[in-house]
Order: sequence, then structure tokens, then C-alpha cells
Amino acid sequence: MPWIGPFAAVLCDLDGTLIDSLPAVERVWSEFALRHGTHPAEVVPFIHGRRSVDSIRKFFPTADLEEEEAWLNRRESEDTDGVVVRGGADRFLNALPNELWGVVTSGTRTVAQARLKAAGIAILPQHVYGGEVAQGKPFPDPFLLGANRLNVGPLECVVFEDTQAGIDAAKAAGMVAISVIPGLESDFECLDFPEVQ
Repeated sequence: MPWIGPFAAVLCDLDGTLIDSLPAVERVWSEFALRHGTHPAEVVPFIHGRRSVDSIRKFFPTADLEEEEAWLNRRESEDTDGVVVRGGADRFLNALPNELWGVVTSGTRTVAQARLKAAGIAILPQHVYGGEVAQGKPFPDPFLLGANRLNVGPLECVVFEDTQAGIDAAKAAGMVAISVIPGLESDFECLDFPEVQ
């Protein structure tokens, strides 16, 4: 089993952490911004690690939230071109018993599951999706729900994240957070060794 140190369970963000979906994310959100007469550069840097509903509220507060979220949900679940697992993440997860890990994503169930499928990562009942919590990242709610679904306490979890919003959420939940560097393909390779006794 790969290294998880003194922890009982692993919680992983999805986009940018387990998978590279950046081209797809930026394509859809750029299209969304342009639909609303806004330059993508104003919107795209903010949206990473956050629920789409929270980003819509921030940038387009007068928009029909339900209609806009439905548009984004449809487009993001359709566009999985170039979505791939990040280096080592698949081997790391495959070495863990399914009951010891879960995905905690800001994405909706539909979008996240389309990307999990495209990347070949297991869709498990303990995964947490953005729409399942009252407050998304950077609030602790998503990670606390993830720990609950794995039947462990927050202090027993180690989190892998690639955004500041996600790191802040994990820390607010009382968990240890490990930052995954975007673009570094071997992040999980270094964890694939037996735990030191």
C-alpha cells in the first residue's frame, strides 16, 4: 500500500489534483464569460477549486442562477476532450482499498462523474460533490462530509489539493493538506512506496 503516514483515510480534490481537466474547464468557462460580455481573464482565474454556483453569484449576480448552472453543467459534462489522469494518481489510488479514499470536488455530480469516467478513476459512493454541501470550498463543509462518509474523524484524514480555496477548506476542517503543484506530472509517484516501519 502507498504511503499515507499516520492517516486513516485520503481525500482528494479532482480537477488539477487527480486529473488534468484544465483545457476543458477553461474552454467552457471562457465561453460562459463571453456569453455574458465579460473577458475570460476576469473570470477563469477565480473559478478553480470553487463551485460553479459560487462563481456565477460572484460575477453575474443578476443572472438566472438555475438556468446558468444548468448551461454550465451540460457543457462541462459534454466536454471531456483532453481530460486525463495526472501522473501517478491512478496507481496511488488503485493501491488503496476503496474504503480508505474519496474525492471531494467543487464540481457537480454530473460534471465530476463525466471527468472521472474519462480519466478512468473509480466512481465511489463516498465521493463528495459541490451540490451536496451548503457552503463549498474554502469552507470546511465538503471535507467534513468526506470524512463522515469514510467513517473517520477529520484529524485522521490527509488531503491532496491544488488550489488555495481547497487548502483553506481542508485546514478549516482540521485536516492536514498536501499541495499538489499544477503541471508537475509526478506528484503521486513519490508517495508510491511502503510506509516506513
